Amino acid sequence: MKTKISFLTVSVLIFTIIVSSCNPKKQNYSYFQNSGEIFHTSYHIKYAYKRSLEDEILAELDRFEQSLNPFRENTVITKINSNIPVKPDSLFMEVFNKATEVSRMTDGKFDITASPLIDAWGFGFRNMDSITPEIIDSLKEFVGYDKIRIDSEGNVVKSDPRLQLNTSAISKGYACDLVARLFDSYGIENYMIEIGGEIVTKGVNDKGVCWRIGVDKPIDDSTGMQHELQTILSLCDKSLATSGNYRNFYVKDGKKYAHTIDPQTGYPSEQDILGATVIAEDCMTADAYATAFMASGLEKSKEIARKIPGLHYYFIYVKPDSTLDIAYSEGFEQFFAN
Repeated sequence: MKTKISFLTVSVLIFTIIVSSCNPKKQNYSYFQNSGEIFHTSYHIKYAYKRSLEDEILAELDRFEQSLNPFRENTVITKINSNIPVKPDSLFMEVFNKATEVSRMTDGKFDITASPLIDAWGFGFRNMDSITPEIIDSLKEFVGYDKIRIDSEGNVVKSDPRLQLNTSAISKGYACDLVARLFDSYGIENYMIEIGGEIVTKGVNDKGVCWRIGVDKPIDDSTGMQHELQTILSLCDKSLATSGNYRNFYVKDGKKYAHTIDPQTGYPSEQDILGATVIAEDCMTADAYATAFMASGLEKSKEIARKIPGLHYYFIYVKPDSTLDIAYSEGFEQFFAN
């Protein structure tokens, strides 16, 4: 799962400076750019409008945090984790329902209850030498997406009170969607929203073409400072999310594996995908499946993707001979920038 120990594989390369909408003079719009930090990551938001919407954007992001930040007091998800009676709000319900849907579609490879397992292994699997089968078995007693549900009256029901929810593997994508909905409500036709590498686009950039997004080429570089592009994608009216990190892997028997926990087994996932980029109609969906694919492996991920209308993938994976290769879905060619 992608929480504390699974990191971004795709660096955002936005080829825009200070721009206007397609017809700025006609609309009398200026191009605004807002950036900052949220959810322990950065965000960059660009949009064409008649005034800055920074206050409205921050208010929407705060509304998200009040519902879904598990590290903030008195949020909806914190109360649920603490077994304090609370009626889930619409934001929590939307994320919970999507997470449940993706969990079922991926046979449990995506699971927002897996944090106890991830925390036990530690960042970069630093606790690997101290993990025992007994520890994993004890934690799995209260891990599992099928151990929590919403009843007919809208109440959260856990099969075990120790169960904890963490939506980190889906939340940045959903936050992008919320800001996109805000922009849509103002009639904004050209924007790019990026939070921690998850992206929603609409319309075009200053060149009158779709937004340009760069995908990094795998380089053995623990500093994360070196970047060489694998490819450049062109996005109009689509969302993109990434998972995995070929800069942050572990090696077993001479083969590289991404730092990903399989929520079903409780152990590091020894799968061949090192980086997954997913394009979908909404960013929450893209975010969740990018995470799930890391634990599913190449062939299973292809099988899952074929069942989801409008979903496209671009995988960087390691072959049996330890060399890297790419695989992408049929029709993905439309997203390659000319």
